[in-house]
Amino acid sequence: MILCSGESLIDMIPSETADGKSCFVPHPGGAVFNTAIALGRLGVDAGLLTGLSSDLFGVQLRQALEDSHVDTRFAVSTERPTTLAFVALRDGQASYSFFDENSALRMLSNEEIPSLDPEIDCLFFGGISLASEPCADTFASLLEREGKDRLAMLDPNIRPSFIADEGRFRARIKRMMEICDIVKVSDEDLDWLVPRPPTIREQLLSILELGPSLVVATKGSAGAIAMSSAGIDVETPAANAEVVDTVGAGDTFNAGFLAGLSRQNKLSRAGIGKLSVADLESALGLGSAAAAVTVSRAGANPPWERELM
Repeated sequence: MILCSGESLIDMIPSETADGKSCFVPHPGGAVFNTAIALGRLGVDAGLLTGLSSDLFGVQLRQALEDSHVDTRFAVSTERPTTLAFVALRDGQASYSFFDENSALRMLSNEEIPSLDPEIDCLFFGGISLASEPCADTFASLLEREGKDRLAMLDPNIRPSFIADEGRFRARIKRMMEICDIVKVSDEDLDWLVPRPPTIREQLLSILELGPSLVVATKGSAGAIAMSSAGIDVETPAANAEVVDTVGAGDTFNAGFLAGLSRQNKLSRAGIGKLSVADLESALGLGSAAAAVTVSRAGANPPWERELM
């Protein structure tokens, strides 16, 4: 099982009422939630470790997980409210305003984290759950404790406006990158994390030097690059898509990439160490194909496995 550890929230997507007035429509979301949903729809055994509220939005989130075959055994039930993310769209690009105080996600503590089953062979971390304290420290501690014997992947999915203490955030992310086997970043994340080197490959090399076995960078319509500590360097094009919006695109790419590794029986430390150029091209291709479906429709709505056949 791949256990996705991080946020679940409600994306409030702008829309219009029947009489033309502006409104917001609640959609289940959150970077880590979206990745879990996409994995479940792609036929991968996946679970979500998060804080799930008992409020009406929490009920909506839990139902969405179950509908997409995501295991909710590891979700922590609480009466604290659900995080809300109000979305603004400009030319299909999304920006966010978060309402997160004392939420089911943000207040998640080490004491609430359940024991992890041996069946969990991969951990995935990412999103605002790595910036919002105290839960950010909770997830970092989980990686420290449980990542020793399991493959681990990190997507920091950086939202600079959400980071209250940049120094603490950078230190936390650096430590997590040192532990994780796979680090995936967008080109925007990369420029924030490593602003000085002049080329994207030099930026990726600086992350590889921290300890991961594999670093992947997505570049939107320009495709993706993967570099490994074994010296493999692969660049693939993006899949063609008519873009409606980009909500959930990177999250879906993560799921497609992990699903691609899983299909090749390479979702382990030993497997990652034996990846060939063809293996990486295949996994990157599935990630891009899945993301292309998501951007072609409104909101974070990842494809089902049958849609990619």
